[in-house]
Amino acid sequence: MNLPRIHIGRPQRLAALLLLVFFAECLWVVAHRPCPLAYLSAPHYDGVFACRIVKLSLAALRLLHYDSSRAAILLVHLPFVLFAVWMGGGLWWVSRRLFGNEGGFFALGLYCFCPAVVRLAVVPNDDLLAMWGLYGLVYTAIGVSHAMQGPRRKWRPRIVLLSLALGLTAAAHLLAAIAGLIAAFFFMLYLAESRRSIAMKILLIAAIGATVILFACYGFHPAFLCESLRVSFSLANAHSFSSSLSNLPILIAIAVAALLYISVRRSRYFGNTAPLLMILALTPLVPPHRASAPLLWALPFLFTFLGGVFADALESRARNLILALIGAIFTSQVILCVIALPHIAQ
Repeated sequence: MNLPRIHIGRPQRLAALLLLVFFAECLWVVAHRPCPLAYLSAPHYDGVFACRIVKLSLAALRLLHYDSSRAAILLVHLPFVLFAVWMGGGLWWVSRRLFGNEGGFFALGLYCFCPAVVRLAVVPNDDLLAMWGLYGLVYTAIGVSHAMQGPRRKWRPRIVLLSLALGLTAAAHLLAAIAGLIAAFFFMLYLAESRRSIAMKILLIAAIGATVILFACYGFHPAFLCESLRVSFSLANAHSFSSSLSNLPILIAIAVAALLYISVRRSRYFGNTAPLLMILALTPLVPPHRASAPLLWALPFLFTFLGGVFADALESRARNLILALIGAIFTSQVILCVIALPHIAQ
């Protein structure tokens, strides 16, 4: 069997460096964050995925006979930091394939220095896992649609990956999985063209596989069936995000990208429109009786959209101006994020 060749070039090394800096940010916050182990042993989550991770970490602590509470806290938090790093790697991979190195690095840079992402990564929670799963679910579904134009043997691994993404997203937050499944349905329907009936069969197979995974995560007990799916709509979370000074460079990038998307026709293609639709759909959602914020699930789609629009703008006559703007936005975001780290650690 021929194994795929993994090429690690300069772009991969630079992306790894950015993710390493992000990892260091998160570890610094965890090391300076007061968090008693009593909280870790009885957390409140929206799903079962994060709870399972915490229980596994606590079991490892007992097995390793850790006496240091600080080391114990670090070990319990570490899986969530690694999931956030994994999310950043996925964001870069998708954005780079869609928009090239410049778009990919701009998207990853904003992700790595977004205080909301750092805050999400340093506490055991299901929002981070829902964000990770939902982004993977949507772009795996898009990848399956593209793979359907090729030989059938290339479909199977993607279908398995689609089932896994859907199942783990549902284990983190059922609403996130339903939103992802609806998005996958419409994106696959749009991209599959003459193979739409096959796309629907693939989605059905993935949904069945995801249900099995979800049951397994709940110990084959149908507890998740008691979850209420009634949702409301509010822009309160968006207002909170926009009112934070540490997000100001990102807000400027959003304003510029929105203007470019509306005014420049070449920006309105599927690669930019798909993440924009996800942002618009997720941002106003409010889950029932939950502390979760679907706005956080939308952040990777936001950075993908920004990377795509700015990458398009770099191909215009205003390239030098856009480069200067990207540099100013990224530098300002880095500074504000570093300043915000002590506040996140409180």
